[in-house]
Amino acid sequence: MATIAHRDPIAPRHPLPSAPEEALAALNTVREQTLALVGHLSDEQLSSVLSPIMSPLAWDLAHIAAYEDLWLAHRHGGLELLRPDLAEVYDAFETPRAVRGEIELLGPEDARAYLAGVRSRSVEALQRKGVGDGTIYELVLRHELQHSETMRQTMALAGLLPPGEPGMEPLARDTLAGEGDWMEVPAGPFEMGAGVDGFAYDNERPAHTVDVPPFQIARLPVTNADWASVTGAVRAGDPNAAVCHVSWFEANEHAKAAGARLPTEAEWEKAAKSGLLSGVGQVWEWTSSHFDGYPGFVAHPYREYSEVFFGEDYRVLRGGSWATSPRVGTLTFRNWDLPVRSQIFAGVRLARDVS
Repeated sequence: MATIAHRDPIAPRHPLPSAPEEALAALNTVREQTLALVGHLSDEQLSSVLSPIMSPLAWDLAHIAAYEDLWLAHRHGGLELLRPDLAEVYDAFETPRAVRGEIELLGPEDARAYLAGVRSRSVEALQRKGVGDGTIYELVLRHELQHSETMRQTMALAGLLPPGEPGMEPLARDTLAGEGDWMEVPAGPFEMGAGVDGFAYDNERPAHTVDVPPFQIARLPVTNADWASVTGAVRAGDPNAAVCHVSWFEANEHAKAAGARLPTEAEWEKAAKSGLLSGVGQVWEWTSSHFDGYPGFVAHPYREYSEVFFGEDYRVLRGGSWATSPRVGTLTFRNWDLPVRSQIFAGVRLARDVS
């Protein structure tokens, strides 16, 4: 058992751009990555429903364009929408996943043209209006990065990931020589959430003090070998890689069978900010916490990003996966999903009470 004194470094944040040229360079880099991600797929594959629980990839591409047009060109830049006739089709709430394969959508060529047309308007908006406080620009950029991960989930289900992916690596148990598999975190308060500087999503704020009782947390996520030894079920992948595609229910049952439990998200963040966790960023890690607003939560810039998901239905995941951009997956970033869903790149990290 290893015990490390609590320390609370600030979660790393990507600096906001100070000039339109810097913002456009980042937007263009991400766009190149998005198009390269699906560049090996045929038009038929892009247009097909590759999984009944996911969108056609061509929908994702046009949705990225519609979101950028709404926020960067229209609301930030004051321009009329390029394709107001597409606003409802590519609105995630107006057109849920269940119907996206049943309605008429833009084909891959038209979706790429829509992306290009919107980007030229974003250039105009940024050059004329600047980046403002950077919030809208970061919202648009990170939205595209998040959809890159969603598209990877779709391709993973269909066995169509690009060569060289996924980027899962075996977890080396000797990375921290002399430290045990369980880390003890002392009782005490810490500052949870994102501070006032830089970009953060509304559900990460406001930062607030949380007093956490003592607990133990696993230094590494559960591996495929760990999973098989507890449940008897063999999972695909390297035995020493983090187990992936696990639902919350499966994660919770595995934790119980292992004589442990899932960490609360406050426990996870305190341990992560104290530098106690290894293997973060291989798989999203389920917590026991329901998704809700922090004390003093204010929806920004729209309720549908976070607030409509608050309540008992969704569980929080932390840490990011191999497919998550570091720009998105900061130590305060909160992901959430329904506990039955296992198509996400999610795994397990165990925690225990201190008696």
